[in-house]
Amino acid sequence: MKKLIVLCLTLTLLLLSACSMQPPSWAKPAKKEDLKDIKIGLSVSTLNNPFFVSLRDGVVKEAESLGMEVIIVDAQNDSAKQVNDVEDLIQQGVDALLINPTDSASISTAVQSANNIGIPVVTLDRSADKGKVEALVASDNIKGGEMAANYLIEKLGEKAEVIELEGVPGASATRERGQGFHNIADQKLNVIAKQAADFDRTKGLTVMENLLQANPNVKAVFAHNDEMALGAIEAINSSGKDVSVIGFDGNDDALNAIKAGDLEATVAQQPELIGKLAVNAARDVLQGKKVEENIAAPLKLVTKE
Repeated sequence: MKKLIVLCLTLTLLLLSACSMQPPSWAKPAKKEDLKDIKIGLSVSTLNNPFFVSLRDGVVKEAESLGMEVIIVDAQNDSAKQVNDVEDLIQQGVDALLINPTDSASISTAVQSANNIGIPVVTLDRSADKGKVEALVASDNIKGGEMAANYLIEKLGEKAEVIELEGVPGASATRERGQGFHNIADQKLNVIAKQAADFDRTKGLTVMENLLQANPNVKAVFAHNDEMALGAIEAINSSGKDVSVIGFDGNDDALNAIKAGDLEATVAQQPELIGKLAVNAARDVLQGKKVEENIAAPLKLVTKE
């Protein structure tokens, strides 16, 4: 008798486990014909970065033009906070989630939570490692890294000694920009040092100060974003050295620094366009339309010339 009870309990647990892998039919969202009925949750990695402020603005402008409601949360570059923020958005009954991950691995649990109750997820600028994402709206970060390397070769020649300032470890943008850069640099440049500065201007300054002391012959720096590039320029100017710096994003401070002759170049993205495209992708999914898994926003290399 005891064996029979144990067997029944085991079968029940297995059945419940199997059922939990798919969202119940009631959780799957119905098509939203009236855009005014749509409520979108936007989770941004940090609003302490002009790039992501522009990305947010792109989302808000497009949603408002379509009559859709947006709830915005700022993860403040804290991956644990972002997971909690997304869970809160789910509890608030959003119809779709737009997520700009702080960390591509950590955000996966929140994406899977949304999957389990049928809330579609669109990621912006960075991907999620696990879970179903309807679309990733981003620049081609690998191509952007290659553009930066090719520019430095054109500017300085082959085998020039270069330092790389990396973004947040674990972020897909960090991996992809680094991959693109090294696709070219490993063959034609001499990358003498690389270190994470977490996409942060202040960290870019302090990391660059240390790297300059250890690598006095450096000729150029590739920073995975403009904020780190601008911090690196402060350190370089204080040292009195002549080092070219190229960033990534194309934010207003970087464009002004290029005009002033301080920043050599930037691989410019279009964050407002990324935000707009993400809103349109979410709308299409909610209206039962197919969307591309990868939606690219064009890049442009900006120099003073």
